[in-house]
Amino acid sequence: MPRYGETSVPGSTGTASPYDVARWCAANGWPVHPLAPGRKTPAANCQTCRDEPHRPQDCSCRSADRWCHGFHAATTNLALLDAWWGRHPTLGVGVSCGPAGLVVLDIDAHCAEVPDRNRLLPGIPIHESINLAGLASGFDTLALLAALRGQQNPADDVSTLRVRTPSGGLHIWYRAPEKGPNYRSSVGSSPKVALAWQVDVRATGGYIVTPATRTAAGTYSPVGSARLPAPLPDWLAVELQRTGHPVNDQPAQVPAPRHTPARPARQRAHRLLEPLLAQVEACAAAAEGTAFTEKLNRAAYTAGGLIASGHLTDSQARALLTAAAATARPHRSRHSLAVITSALSAGASRPLHLKGRP
Repeated sequence: MPRYGETSVPGSTGTASPYDVARWCAANGWPVHPLAPGRKTPAANCQTCRDEPHRPQDCSCRSADRWCHGFHAATTNLALLDAWWGRHPTLGVGVSCGPAGLVVLDIDAHCAEVPDRNRLLPGIPIHESINLAGLASGFDTLALLAALRGQQNPADDVSTLRVRTPSGGLHIWYRAPEKGPNYRSSVGSSPKVALAWQVDVRATGGYIVTPATRTAAGTYSPVGSARLPAPLPDWLAVELQRTGHPVNDQPAQVPAPRHTPARPARQRAHRLLEPLLAQVEACAAAAEGTAFTEKLNRAAYTAGGLIASGHLTDSQARALLTAAAATARPHRSRHSLAVITSALSAGASRPLHLKGRP
């Protein structure tokens, strides 16, 4: 379990080095991974992994003092931190929220068209009598949610670590309950699994940029005096439960395929799919310009054909695809899910029969 020490963000937010920040996080039990210098996206995979694509769980980079696969590389191992930031001092620092036991509310303040009032707080109808004039960002929707529940606005919670982002947003850090459920990440634009419009949730399957990290747009700066996360408020835990954020640790039972392929056929199916998944994961090296959607669509379409011919189950395919998508684009879970669902359905119409299938 994460150990929350009495350490604070080292130095001042303007002078703390990424190495100091990484060690501070590790001291508090938060696994960290490198971000590209001056950016908020994970650092690119090493040359070896770019030349020989593979899944994160099969990566041997840690034993070779390398990082790879975004937040999947996160660690509290001080020897690795020394190797990474000692050799590359300009790398930024990200925290893998799930293993750190963190739930972070990421409030956006982006200019965007305000959706219909019934999409502002998914699952909560907002009566016409409520005046929404001036509502423009996640700050407003989170305040509205708190007001409807008669609770303090988390953006004003002085008891917990809050970090102002260079774009004007706010990260509100909380500790997940030690004996509670794990929570999934989500984006505030989701019409179903979202806490509020323009309020993202960073938890399992996501990462957060650390305070004192500097990007080309500015510095992530702590707000107020709190420098450690407070326990997740009970009312927010209830809201996360209501909006479908708890992760079911027990995989759903799915019917067995009509035909049970022999083991060699299953191996061939995975060998066929793995290079496509690796292409998706390789998109983590850059924030854009990598044809991420096309690569994910191709992998999911192929997986759909393998499901239809009995070489994979739907749950196996979705687990592989969502893991690959989360590695490359952890902040686009809703988009990735839509691509995966559509392409699996399309691929299922064309069963992919592998050579040698009994």
